[in-house]
Amino acid sequence: MPPERAPDVEANDRALRSTGRSSLRRKRERGSFDRTTAEEILDEGIVCHVGFSDGGNTFVVPMAYARIDDTLYLHGASANRTLRAVAAGAQICATVTLLDALVLARSAFHHSVNYRSVTLFGTGRRVTDPAEGLAASVALLEHIAPGRSRDARLPTPAELVATLIVAVRIDEGSVKIRTGDPIDDAEDLDLGIWAGIIPLETVAGRGQPAADLDGSVTLPPYAERPQRRR
Repeated sequence: MPPERAPDVEANDRALRSTGRSSLRRKRERGSFDRTTAEEILDEGIVCHVGFSDGGNTFVVPMAYARIDDTLYLHGASANRTLRAVAAGAQICATVTLLDALVLARSAFHHSVNYRSVTLFGTGRRVTDPAEGLAASVALLEHIAPGRSRDARLPTPAELVATLIVAVRIDEGSVKIRTGDPIDDAEDLDLGIWAGIIPLETVAGRGQPAADLDGSVTLPPYAERPQRRR
């Protein structure tokens, strides 16, 4: 069974912008510019990899993030090299990938993985408005553990000053998805070798209390039982 095709951009008028750097080339049938699909992947992921160039060198750094409407927020210490470069106007490529299954074919050549990914291009801006900074901080807490912002002490004005938050507009980019069985050559189908997929998922387990936690503090509902993240 061939992999299912990703949502077609022509079927949805909510599209990411495409340019020469974000256009789909190889395996175009797996790609789209559908914004709704991109947002779903961003909301399900936990870590994005941010690529940028600085001082003649190229870096790719994993970072926590959160989305509010059409804006991606990256967050870290004010001395964070990646965020400082992005806030200063460096062009970035941010990618989130969800790994759904290992794809085992009969031939080594056709082994693959099933995945959902979104790649975004653009520049960032430093968040200086305290209200926006607080909203981004809340969004980051909620992205990590829904309901956590109701319990955690929110940042003080001094802590917000010591934090560098960068906003990246979700504008240009693309989505790529692979699903389904391995695609073997016809001459390999009768080899008698097992072929198929091995599903993968990320699951949040029961919360483990910090060593210095007061024993009278109860486990919150979002940490009480295993939750399927994907």
